[in-house]
Amino acid sequence: MNKSKETTPIQGKGREDLVVLLAKAQSKFGYLSGEFLIEIAKSLDLSVSDVYGVATFYSLLSTKPLGRNVIRICKSLPCFLKNSQTIIESVEREIGIKPGETTPDGKFSFQLTNCIGACDEAPAMMINNDVYTDLTPNKISQTLRSYK
Repeated sequence: MNKSKETTPIQGKGREDLVVLLAKAQSKFGYLSGEFLIEIAKSLDLSVSDVYGVATFYSLLSTKPLGRNVIRICKSLPCFLKNSQTIIESVEREIGIKPGETTPDGKFSFQLTNCIGACDEAPAMMINNDVYTDLTPNKISQTLRSYK
């Protein structure tokens, strides 16, 4: 078997492999470029619009470059009821950007996302793959300092 084909993240058998392949590619490249989406659509014999639809449906996937540290604040009902808006405002003050933006130095991207699986310890956020729970403005400040 061709060694380059073994390591390429777009090998797969069809639609059932798409989300896994997109997640692997995002992990490797940091985001899913338009060129990559076209390439994976061709390799899986899917339409580009189908692949783009999947890539943009899942909040942990991105079709645009992100900062080195991606902050995701949960916006689900449990977090909302536990004052996630205060947490969002605290992050905005600490890093100087609003949800959907990336800092000019590329250190942080800030996103709102659906449930991250920490409802029992709301409000919650993720920074990259690390989950932080029972958040307060003080915890936000301390946590973000460790990433600066």
